[in-house]
Amino acid sequence: MTSSLDPAIADRLKRNAEGLVAAVVQQHDTHEVLMLGWMDDEALHRTLTTGRATYWSRSRREYWVKGDTSGHVQWVKEVRLDCDGDTLLVKVDQEGAACHTGDHTCFDADVLTGPTSA
Repeated sequence: MTSSLDPAIADRLKRNAEGLVAAVVQQHDTHEVLMLGWMDDEALHRTLTTGRATYWSRSRREYWVKGDTSGHVQWVKEVRLDCDGDTLLVKVDQEGAACHTGDHTCFDADVLTGPTSA
């Protein structure tokens, strides 16, 4: 698939073997990490041009716009590229739950460990 992503942006991306870049999604005002998604050039182009977070589903092998089926829309406020070019930071205004399980974030349900005291 040919993408309309600005070549100046596309040239800076370091994609994995599947042509994807990790996208860390953060609530823009509280800085809470909501989820991790994956984007290819076209998903990033759609995200930048529509203002709606668009991802590539690795399991379904198709694009999905956050909120199209759940109603839990992510309105994009800002997108940043990390210093290595292999991770995006997508700052959004999240409506409703970010996680497909219904949890507020994808990191709410399973705390593995925390700091321990000596």
